[in-house]
Amino acid sequence: MKTPSDLQVLAIIYKLYYEEFKNYSLEQDVQNGRKSKTFVPINCEMIAKELGVDGDIVFGRLYYHMEEKYGYTRDDGKKVAFYTTLAGEEHRCVNFPLLASVLAGLQEENNKFLLATLMSGIALAVSIVVPLAGWLAG
Repeated sequence: MKTPSDLQVLAIIYKLYYEEFKNYSLEQDVQNGRKSKTFVPINCEMIAKELGVDGDIVFGRLYYHMEEKYGYTRDDGKKVAFYTTLAGEEHRCVNFPLLASVLAGLQEENNKFLLATLMSGIALAVSIVVPLAGWLAG
């Protein structure tokens, strides 16, 4: 079993939780324990099930890798978390707007890689076909 990439994990989270992020209502969600539109509680087990891996793999990927890689400190010294526990909450939350930005960047990088690979494949095919066509014609 291959470990899921950042792109795969973030794409699943975006798919599963976008509607919850979009439909945030201050009155309703504060009563349910959600204090912010930006931070969306996620279920690592549910995400892991979608990816076909154990929940601790998803948690570890988010907590140990992505928080370090994508979280940052602003110029004023305040930390901007990517994946965190909000004060008093048991649930881990993702910074959804930051997640969407990171996901868009990863998708763009992936598209560039796929385009470069496709172009290389076409160039290889042409370099094989042209001499072969000349040999057959001659």
